[in-house]
Amino acid sequence: MDEKDVKILLVEDEEGVASFVKTELELEGYQVIWAQDGKEALELFKNKDPTLILLDWMLPVYDGITVLRRIRKQSDIPIIMLTAKNSASDITSALDQGLDDYITKPFDIEELFARIRVILRRLRRENKHKNTETTSFTCGPLKVDLVKHKFYCNDEKIYLTPKEFALIVELMRDPETVKSRDELLNAVWGYDFVGQTNTVDIYIRNIRNKLGTPYKNIIKTVRGLDYCLRVENES
Repeated sequence: MDEKDVKILLVEDEEGVASFVKTELELEGYQVIWAQDGKEALELFKNKDPTLILLDWMLPVYDGITVLRRIRKQSDIPIIMLTAKNSASDITSALDQGLDDYITKPFDIEELFARIRVILRRLRRENKHKNTETTSFTCGPLKVDLVKHKFYCNDEKIYLTPKEFALIVELMRDPETVKSRDELLNAVWGYDFVGQTNTVDIYIRNIRNKLGTPYKNIIKTVRGLDYCLRVENES
C-alpha cells in the first residue's frame, strides 16, 4: 500500500486547521477528502471508500462520537480522533467505542504522520496475514475468522473493535505464552506507538467484559503487567 493509494477522510470544521492538515498530508503523498461536519463525513465515508479517517471530536450536525458509533456499526476502518478533550474518562469512553487512536490539539504534524504510519503498517500486516495464514483458528471456546473478521466465544458471535480483535488474535496465536504490555503494543499498535502503555489494560478489560462469566478469566494477568491466554481449567 503506497502513500498515493491511501485515501484519508479528514473531518474538521475549522477551516484553518483543515487547510493546514490537508496540505501537509497531500505533500506526504496522501489523497485527502475533506468533510466539514458529521453528516457530510458519513456521506463521504459511504461514497468515497477512504482508507482511514481523521475525525474531529467537536463537529456541527453530528459530533465525532456520534460519527464514530455509526461507522463502527458497519466498518472496521481505522479512525484517529483529533480532539481538544484530554480527560481520561473522555478518551477511555472513545476507545471503548472503537476508536483506534487519538491526538490532542494543538498537535505536531509530525506526530500525526507517525500515528498514520503506525496504522498503515498494521493494515499492511493484516493484508499480508490474510494471504499467508489459515483463515480461522480456535483456542478452547474461542474462535476467530480472519477473513470475515468475526470472533466467537462458545459459538456465540461477539462484536470486537478492530484493536480488540487484533489483540485477541495476538494472544490466540500463542496460547500459554506470556506477553508483556510492550510486546502487545508492538504487535498490535506498532513499534513507534506514542500512546500510554495502559492502553493494553483498557482493551484487555473491554474484551474480558465482552466474554463475560466464566470466559473472561481465560485471559490471565501475570505478574500484574503481562498477559496470556490459558483455557485448560475453564468450564
